[in-house]
Amino acid sequence: MFFYLSKILWFVVEPGNLLLIILCVGVVLLWTPWRTAGKWGVTLAAVLAVFMAATPAGKMLIGVLEDRIERPESLPDAVDGVIVLGGVVSPALSDARGEASLNGASERLFAFSELAARYPKARLVFTGGSGELFDQKRKEAHYVGPIFNRLGTDLSRIVFEDRSRNTFENAVFSHELVAPVKGENWIVITSAFHMPRALGCFRKLGWDVIPYPVDFVTDGMGEASLTLSLQGGIGYLSAAMHEWLGLVFYWLTGKTDAVFPALSPR
Repeated sequence: MFFYLSKILWFVVEPGNLLLIILCVGVVLLWTPWRTAGKWGVTLAAVLAVFMAATPAGKMLIGVLEDRIERPESLPDAVDGVIVLGGVVSPALSDARGEASLNGASERLFAFSELAARYPKARLVFTGGSGELFDQKRKEAHYVGPIFNRLGTDLSRIVFEDRSRNTFENAVFSHELVAPVKGENWIVITSAFHMPRALGCFRKLGWDVIPYPVDFVTDGMGEASLTLSLQGGIGYLSAAMHEWLGLVFYWLTGKTDAVFPALSPR
């Protein structure tokens, strides 16, 4: 139920969709006796559009997330396993084109292959099913094999988890598959802005993993410069809101160990 409710709620509050909803409601009201309310609605939509296009709000919010969990200065000499979270492949597009179609989070796969080569005895897990509300047949884990082949990673070493639909299920089903023992060293790879929520989910299960954030989109310098791009502004704000809302709701529903997980001493 949580999965379906989260998808429906996000459809409504996603910045681009919310902007369109406010604009459409405002325009409709202009043709009714509630013209004044319609004018306010259209004006609000315009103000929000300018705010999203001209301010670095989205990047600043992402920057806070990316700076929360730092990559370890050094990794252990021996690692028991490496897990990479999905979110890098579009199953529908991959199916349509007959080859794996990667998105901007593809650095996760490169890092995974690099660590696989560095730790030849480590167990390897790719966790990613389908996060689509209406398409649960095509799984992300089914399409990444050829990519790992091209990166030179032995597929026989990798366990492909294909049931997970969200970050919490990534942690739960990975835990079920590998049954980690306390004291083992497991590395988890995901995008830097997504790492706080991912780390909180794994630690909620009592699994104190080593975070390995990648896919940075901010420079760590504050991102205070003004821009003028509605497309870019909506994109960054959407990614930021998705993570911040995810942190809050995951904590409220007991899926993370803290509202804003931080790096724990090992």
